[in-house]
Amino acid sequence: MIREKEYNIPNTFGLKARARHFVEYASEADLLSLLPVEGPVLHMGAGSNLLFMGDYEGTVLHSAITDITPTEGPAGEVLLRVGSGVTFDHLVEHCIRQGWHGLENLSLIPGEVGASAVQNIGAYGVEACQSIHCVEGVMLDTGARFSMPTAECRYAYRQSIFKQELRGRVAITYVTFRLSREFRPQIGYGGIRQAMAEQGLDEHTLTPEALRSIIIGIRRRKLPDPDVQGNAGSFFMNPIVERSLYEDILRRWPQAPHYDVDATRVKIPAAWLIEQCGWKGRAMGHAAVHAIQPLVLVNMGGATAREILALCQAVQQSVEERFGICLQPEVNIIHSHPTMLP
Repeated sequence: MIREKEYNIPNTFGLKARARHFVEYASEADLLSLLPVEGPVLHMGAGSNLLFMGDYEGTVLHSAITDITPTEGPAGEVLLRVGSGVTFDHLVEHCIRQGWHGLENLSLIPGEVGASAVQNIGAYGVEACQSIHCVEGVMLDTGARFSMPTAECRYAYRQSIFKQELRGRVAITYVTFRLSREFRPQIGYGGIRQAMAEQGLDEHTLTPEALRSIIIGIRRRKLPDPDVQGNAGSFFMNPIVERSLYEDILRRWPQAPHYDVDATRVKIPAAWLIEQCGWKGRAMGHAAVHAIQPLVLVNMGGATAREILALCQAVQQSVEERFGICLQPEVNIIHSHPTMLP
């Protein structure tokens, strides 16, 4: 299905951005029939992690592959091959109903399955890469198919080969997840235990449905609904810094939180850094830092991409001047005239 120019690109910031061409395909064969694509090309999911700086002077590709196929894995496991166009939260709900476990903590994360493998989405102590078995797709310049095991995807915190060397060069068509038939909940992060206690639950009485409900409740209390207030979720990544820098910060701010990464590095919550710089709830023009979760930048109504970007840069400058840490956006900033594929 090809929609010609003047097609508005869906995005959760609620910004007006049009594509010269918008192409949606329902199978890998459909995608191959469209290649090669002339000019700049952007493969996107649901638009939940994108900031469009203007109209996109190229072709936007979107997957409508939505089949889900389970096969038996090793003892106690299931391998689930999922089309890249499946809404990720629908996948989590489906898996819980079928008794396939491992994705519960990723409940209510917006976006689609293909994007989850690009971004290595994560929340409440769990990352997508912990369950991804392999990623399938097509090279956009040659049409060559690939199937890449997790070990070759170069997954790290909110990173993958698809955001680095292969950025803009591939279309992901399927992601296979390795899930467990045994429920082994991850509950040591982000207030989950407190919510369990409030509901009279412990490790023995917690069910997958209850854990999903708890995660959804936490997210809804902390994060704005993009249908009500435009946003792209967490705008910044939590910085990973040398332990020596964190210890220097700790001497000045004894309550500074952190999570150990390894013997020499720690992760500092970006939300804490932003709040210490006085940005929580502050606005610039029609864009603002969310009043509850400072990681989120919101469109208060009528914001332009330039206003949102200016707010991003102002927050970055404040944090760097005060803490010596450069916050990196988690959101992908899409320019009108991107570099064409080689």
